[in-house]
Amino acid sequence: MWEEIRLRSLGVIDDASVELDPGLTVVTGETGAGKTMVVTAVGLLCGQRADPGLVRQGSDVGRVEARVDVEALPEVAAAVADCGGDLDEGVLLMARTVAARGRSRAFVGGAAVPAARLERLGERLVAVHGQADQHRLLRSAAQLSALDRFAGPALSALLTDYRQGYARLRALDREIATLRTQASERARELALLEHGLAEIEAAAPRPGEDAALSAEEDRLAHADTLRGAAVQAQALLTGEALATGDAVGGPADAATATSLARARLEDVRTHDPAVARLADRVADLSYQLADAGQELASYADGIDTDPLRLAAVQQRRSLLTDLGRRYGLGPDRSVERVLAWSEQAAVRTAELAGADDRGAALSTERAELLATAHRLTRELGKLRRSAAGRLVERVETELTALAMPHASFDVRVGTRSGADSAHVLGPDGTDADTAQGLGPDGTDEVELWWAANTGLPARPLARSASGGELSRVMLALEVVLAGTTGVPTFVFDEVDAGVGGKAAVEVGRRLARLSRSAQVVAVTHLPQVAAFADRHYRVRKTDDGRVTTSGVHRLDSAGRVTELSRMLAGQEGSATALAHARELLDTAAAER
Repeated sequence: MWEEIRLRSLGVIDDASVELDPGLTVVTGETGAGKTMVVTAVGLLCGQRADPGLVRQGSDVGRVEARVDVEALPEVAAAVADCGGDLDEGVLLMARTVAARGRSRAFVGGAAVPAARLERLGERLVAVHGQADQHRLLRSAAQLSALDRFAGPALSALLTDYRQGYARLRALDREIATLRTQASERARELALLEHGLAEIEAAAPRPGEDAALSAEEDRLAHADTLRGAAVQAQALLTGEALATGDAVGGPADAATATSLARARLEDVRTHDPAVARLADRVADLSYQLADAGQELASYADGIDTDPLRLAAVQQRRSLLTDLGRRYGLGPDRSVERVLAWSEQAAVRTAELAGADDRGAALSTERAELLATAHRLTRELGKLRRSAAGRLVERVETELTALAMPHASFDVRVGTRSGADSAHVLGPDGTDADTAQGLGPDGTDEVELWWAANTGLPARPLARSASGGELSRVMLALEVVLAGTTGVPTFVFDEVDAGVGGKAAVEVGRRLARLSRSAQVVAVTHLPQVAAFADRHYRVRKTDDGRVTTSGVHRLDSAGRVTELSRMLAGQEGSATALAHARELLDTAAAER
């Protein structure tokens, strides 16, 4: 519920505050006094375009503020939190500034937000109906929405199920279309992956093989040098003659010299423990020299100088290097990297190879969802047609009370064909079936028809109702739909235009009835409507010869009588008008 609206430097209003309570609040005033600025303020707080021309002459910035109790609206509280704003003990503070030059700014719960956020928030807080807003009712989507609200929770639950299926249908459509479009790309990618996997499988590289082959190639390329070094080292250790028959090592080879040293120390080891320890070390050294000599001989004998093996190793290394260059992941291009690519490619190949199966599965799911969607649309159509009959009866009753007893009203539910069609794609990518007319709300079209008097042919409301007639139809619908919108507040801007006499009284009576289930604010020029108010504000204009200023004043009982008499007679002080004003107030009070 809206608690207060404050306006500063907006239009002809310098600074004004309108406090709101439950029930019906009316705002009246002379033509041009600025009473519609209250509606304009609500519109600004609900994200409407900020016109710099709204800023009061002589001011740089106009400002609108509001306090709204949202304690009973948890979804609004959550939306405010998403904006980064806070509530003040369940009360939402909203503000909008309009700059005479520059951009407007919007605030929700103390946080600056885009105007679009205000619009989404405002849809949950208030429904505004004015001469311009009546055109909303002329749109087919709005008429369908009104009928669905009237139909109640049974249709709402069914529509929720349908919309979930419809959303999935559209998602499947996009996925199938993507599969279809990317078929050639998948084929090319699959061919490249399969070629690479075949090459790697044929080469059958093993982890660490490239390093082992590098070491083997180095050894084979230097086989003669390695053998010569081993033979010479063995001769130096053991004293054996080289292949040329010459001994090496000078006067004594290492083995002979070590043996002589060992014998000399053995002779004296009993005389000193230190010499005994050194004798043991020399003996151990002689054993190691003998073992090293034997190992060098074996190494020299085992050196492979086969040029064919060297060529084979070089060829294998070249193959692995080429695989690493094309399929290795990372800078080192190792066999391990090639094997890692092979594993990933195998997974991707399986995905690509299963794309056709995926397409077939999606088409099967799509066909099942389509059948369910058609079944739900038929059920939705039945509920809508049933609700349409009840809505017609209720609205015609209201129109009779609004001094239109001979008007005929009809809600026609038809089936859309071709609009927003969704297509079902078969496994081969061709159209297997077409969901003609499927849309977010089903396949139904709703149109309101109307005839003002008996004998006149019915025509669509959008092409036959005058401004005053449309105002009364709008009001009749709002009264019938009261409580189904979930919006806590209604604002009416002169929806009684073109209405007078008994019909005006009935408009006031209907607004009062609507205010029993929602907060209602009405800007009106009819005293018959204003008489039904629980609170009455008057916008009064003053002119000091330089600037015109309007103020908003709450009227007490006496002030209401004076204001109603002015609205009745066009002037203040008329005894007849005052008496009539009191009579209107007494009649309205008796009915509230």
